[in-house]
Amino acid sequence: MQKNSEVEKYNYAYTQNRELSWLDFNRRVLEEGARETVPALERLKFVSIFSSNLDEFFMVRVGSLFDLSIVSPDEIDNKSGMTPGKQLKEIYKTIPGLIRRKQEVWRSVQDTLERYSIRDLTYEELTEEEQSRIGTYFRQFIYPVISPQVVGSHHPIPHFVNKALYVTALLKNGGGKASLGFIPIPESLPAYLIPAEGDAGKGRYIRIETILTHFATELFGRYDVDECCTICATRNADIQFDDDKFEDEESDFRNRVSTLLKKRRSLDIMRLEIDREISPEFFEKLTRRIRVRNRQVYRDETPLNMKYVFQLISELPESLTTPLLYPEYTPRWPESLAKGRSIMNQVAAGDRLLFFPFDTVEPFLELLNEAADREDVLSIKITIYRLASTSRIARILCRAAENGKEVLVMMELRARFDEANNIAWSRMMEEAGCEVIYGVENYKCHSKVCLITLKERGRLRYITQVGTGNYNEKTNAQYTDLSLMTASREIGEDGVAFFRNMLVNNLEGSYKELLVAPAGIRTTVLKHIDEETEKGSDGYICIKANAVTERHVIDRLQKASDAGVEIHLIIRGICCICPEVAGYTENIHVKRIVGRYLEHARIYCFGRGEEAKLYISSADLMTRNLRRRVEVACPVHDPDIRQQLLWILQTELQDESESGGFSSQDEFMKQSIHRIPQVAARPAEPAESRRTGLLERFRRWLSI
Repeated sequence: MQKNSEVEKYNYAYTQNRELSWLDFNRRVLEEGARETVPALERLKFVSIFSSNLDEFFMVRVGSLFDLSIVSPDEIDNKSGMTPGKQLKEIYKTIPGLIRRKQEVWRSVQDTLERYSIRDLTYEELTEEEQSRIGTYFRQFIYPVISPQVVGSHHPIPHFVNKALYVTALLKNGGGKASLGFIPIPESLPAYLIPAEGDAGKGRYIRIETILTHFATELFGRYDVDECCTICATRNADIQFDDDKFEDEESDFRNRVSTLLKKRRSLDIMRLEIDREISPEFFEKLTRRIRVRNRQVYRDETPLNMKYVFQLISELPESLTTPLLYPEYTPRWPESLAKGRSIMNQVAAGDRLLFFPFDTVEPFLELLNEAADREDVLSIKITIYRLASTSRIARILCRAAENGKEVLVMMELRARFDEANNIAWSRMMEEAGCEVIYGVENYKCHSKVCLITLKERGRLRYITQVGTGNYNEKTNAQYTDLSLMTASREIGEDGVAFFRNMLVNNLEGSYKELLVAPAGIRTTVLKHIDEETEKGSDGYICIKANAVTERHVIDRLQKASDAGVEIHLIIRGICCICPEVAGYTENIHVKRIVGRYLEHARIYCFGRGEEAKLYISSADLMTRNLRRRVEVACPVHDPDIRQQLLWILQTELQDESESGGFSSQDEFMKQSIHRIPQVAARPAEPAESRRTGLLERFRRWLSI
């Protein structure tokens, strides 16, 4: 965001607003749910993902714009020229169309699932025996834990918990006076019940809000229930962790974050969802009491909280789910590493690359396990942004500390919606003897670096891992990410400098190989773009990332396009540069891939062939990543791994499964999943013969 006077120089002819671009990305997620070539339960997952994405969008992006519209209403978005208020207006105008499309896709998926005996039931669709069983369950297990409330002078409107469901009723007393009644649905209750006994009918389920709606008349006793619906409020979750607001240097940052998390519960409501059409009287009474504007209220006749979908799928009988899901894929052990041998020794013989989720994360876990136990290992240093709730990585680090290793963990406590999990793990690691620091003042630490230091024959050597994704075994199986393990002395020494600089809040440190934001990545990317621009039509740029929003990068890419440089962007999400705009970006082509796995890897490529400058990175080309986060990009020199990365880029660029520059990841993966270039285990093979052999394998793969 910029002041009005600062944005007059920007040309909006080839850029678009980031929020509207993100909504377009989420629409493409939803369209995966509409594709009949996608298995039916996978389609249901896409509708659920669309919903949770939109929830977070309201909590974070709409919440942030809402705050900005109050404190700085004249600030201008430098990609669209819109104020915060104008952006909110455009968002609120766009959302209803997305909700209508979601309802269409939901109904289509439900129709398909019904053919396989999987059905979301109304109460009236239960058999008499099932109604009896649900009624018994209601009285024994639901009734004792719910707290119906009628709003009145002695009973104020309840505090609406973010994303919680409330069965809501318009009530009338004997004299016809109207009141509102609310039934909060506690988290302790299951999201749905299976009404049938035995295996027969296991695909039929009824949601908890459907049950409570049926029993509303009984719960509100002496009142007549005129109308009933389910509502869900989405609150602003954009809390700020600005370090300069905390002047007490002795206070604990972890405790301050814990305190701020409590504030999130009471921030303003950004959106109110209602699951059906209600009368004007009910609507007016409800919105006035909750204090939301009409534009913030959405009628959505699909389930208002779809987090239950993944649990439901896991609990359905395999006989039902197997034909309705993608075939199970088990991550493989990479050919580049020999099983049963020291990972550290193999990495010392040559760089290794893991490509998740196709490669298993086990080699990296074995590397850490080996480092935790080997006597010649002095220290393990690692940056952590998000961990699995049952993290093996964290437990290995704890064991390493207990074994006497120096373990330094740079834990980012401000990773949105993972704050509580990170706080819990930081305490456990401290108790085990790890030194835990909480990132850098005013900058989130989003980098993925692990440095293992060894002492051999009186000399230090290093094993460094640099990745594009989190140290999270759960998401390693769901996201496409890259993990480079190297024994390069230069990169290892850069790793030493990186952790030393972070400990003293030095963001301006110099490095031989690594690019470190906020100082290094943006500058180098702009330099490489300029170098390709000087080559004119011989120039080449290919960038794979989750998002592009940084205005200076966009303008340099436009200039390069104008000079004739061939530019390909493989962008999963937000893309603020508009491709192929006549007179501006004719040589910029954007490919977007959505599918079974979340695209998360970042690859920067500048130039062609052996002369290309090639990096993997934790950073998207977003303003926040390049200017307000600690990020690390790592150059790739190993010829085999360079070919692997170039193969990934070229394969994704060649996919034309959909028109309009969009791609469907599952088509790419179905064709490529067994052909991803691998480097055979190679402890002593000469580099030239390795390269020749690999190129020969590429020719065979590409001819399949």
